[in-house]
Order: sequence, then structure tokens, then C-alpha cells
Amino acid sequence: MKIKELTSFLEQKYPLGSQADFDNCGLITGDSENEITSVLVSLDCTEEIIEEAITLGANVIVSHHPIVFKGLKKITGKNYVERTIIKAIQNNIAIYAVHTNLDHHISGVNAEIASRLELENVQILDPVQNSLYKLCVFVPQDHVSQVERSMFHAGAGKIGNYAECSFESAGIGSFKPLEGADPFEGKIGSRTKASESKIEVLVSKHKLAAVLHAMNDAHPYEEVAHDILPLHNSNQEEGSGMIGELKNPVDTLTFLAKIKQVFHCGVIRHTDIVKQKIRTVAVCGGSGSFLLNKAIARKADLFITADFKYHEFFDAEDKIVIADIGHYESEQFTINLIQREISNNFAKFAVHLTGINTNPINYF
Repeated sequence: MKIKELTSFLEQKYPLGSQADFDNCGLITGDSENEITSVLVSLDCTEEIIEEAITLGANVIVSHHPIVFKGLKKITGKNYVERTIIKAIQNNIAIYAVHTNLDHHISGVNAEIASRLELENVQILDPVQNSLYKLCVFVPQDHVSQVERSMFHAGAGKIGNYAECSFESAGIGSFKPLEGADPFEGKIGSRTKASESKIEVLVSKHKLAAVLHAMNDAHPYEEVAHDILPLHNSNQEEGSGMIGELKNPVDTLTFLAKIKQVFHCGVIRHTDIVKQKIRTVAVCGGSGSFLLNKAIARKADLFITADFKYHEFFDAEDKIVIADIGHYESEQFTINLIQREISNNFAKFAVHLTGINTNPINYF
């Protein structure tokens, strides 16, 4: 199996278009036409990870954090980033990063955190705006199922926990084929009326091109009449952070102890215990201080994330408990998520979890 088959799967599942503007997801090194020997999954990509891949005989590394984050003007080996890239190229190892596009996915990094904390009724904390379109297409009535199936398969019609959502209305379409046309029905130069259905579906902007391609392939007309309407609806399938509820309220210190145990935290930096019981919990893997106001607005009792600065802790304003558990700690189980997704969809190669702890922070 070629590398491009794996990357195509990952990009269909976690579209590159949903990554943050500052990010660098996708294939960073390697030839996508190369055959896969095996895959190593890691949180970070370092020289040590490359050595591990060499030992395992893996020629693909799928990491959460991209090794190349800022532009490189020279690759001389003067720092760990450049040395890692050089070692990967010398050993013909492809590096692929699935970062904020995985963070923003409804089944991504934050869903993994929420699952390990046994949260229920989980939703995206801050859904993205202006990323949905309504696609309307006019189809002969006896071809509706064919066109719908094709669009659904390409990713249209997903609303929350519901798939294959559409609205269909019947009507009469009219057209006059001109010279050079090859009409599905009707005659050149004669105005024709046909019984048609209007199909309406929601489509994420990241899947719009694929859905349009599928729609045109399945449609019997050579000229497909359709509308693409941008929507201001929030996209409940994509966004930052997640929020959910514990089955029963838990004493705050007891819950902090559970977090420390589950995420193997060296320490939890937290604000004052202004909530004696925890029921509603917001989470964000990695650096999540930008979501504090969203967590407060949605009445979370506790916000679990990482990388809070000193003065940002004051912003809790005694309305919420902030629990900073560490960047690595919050995202460490991302590699289990990636391994599951790849292993469940590909059986032709081994998928290894790294045995290396790449956390650059130690606790004394």
C-alpha cells in the first residue's frame, strides 16, 4: 500500500482545510508514491523518534505535532528540527502531521480526553462559524436515491448525531436543449418540462468539492442545475474544545485526584476551589486559555487544559476552576486515537505506538 492511500484517508477523515491558519498539517517529508512498510505513531517527531522508526522498520511517522512549524530557510542541522528532517530524509522516512485538524474534529483529541474522564452529553465547546453550505440540486425523480447516496458517501448530510439528512421537494423543471447539447430527455430546440425533485443537504466547506464531484458523477444531466448557499449556522461537527457532564456531581478535590491519576500528571496547577462539586467539565488538549470565556459562558464548573500563563489564571474571576494539567499530559492519548483509526481501516501494515516519552518538561 502506498503512502498516499494512508494520507488520503487521514485527510478525508480530518480535512486539512480545518487546521488553524498558523498550522502545518499534512505530509512534511517523503514521497507519497512509496510503499508503506509500517507506521509509527507519536505525539512529537524528534531525532529519537526517527531512530525508533529505523529500529522498527517503519518508513512512515504519523505525529500529532508537526516537526516543521515555522518556515525553514536552511537545513544545516544546527537545531533539533533540522537534524530530525535530515535524518528522516536520509533514511527515506515520511513524516505526516495531523494536528489542529485533529484538535478541531468532533471525534478528535478532545473527544479522547472526554472519554477518559467518562463525560456524557459531550459537545464541541466553541463550534466554528461560517463553515457550512446548503447545497440544492434538481434531479429527475427516478434518480433521487442515486444522487443522494453519492452525495452522502462524499460527506454531505451530517447534522450532529444524524447522518444522511436531506430535504426533498417535488416540482416541474423546464429547459430547451440548444444545438450541441446531448439532453437526457427532450429534443433539440424544443422546450421540455420534466418532473424533478429538489434535494437540499448541508455540506461542510472542507467536503464541498468532493460532494460536488460526487453529485455531478451520479447525476444523469450533462448540465446540473444546483445552488450553493453559505450559511451562518455554527458547525457542530467542528471547533475548539469540548464540554460534557459527569454522570453524578463529584467533590472537586476528588475529581482533581482522578485527573491526576488518569493523565499521569506530575502536578496540576489550578485556581481556587470555588466550586465544591464538579458536574459540567470543559476540556481542551494543549494550549486552551483562549477558550476560558467560552467555558465560563457555558457554565462549566471546571476547565481542563494546559499552558495557562500566570496572569491568565486571574481571568477565572472565581466563576470556574481552571486545571492546567500540562501540554503533553493533556494530549498524550492522542496517539492511541490515531493508532485506532489507522489500524481499524488498514490491515496491510503494522501500526506501532511510540515507546518514547517526548515530554520536554520534568517535575522534581
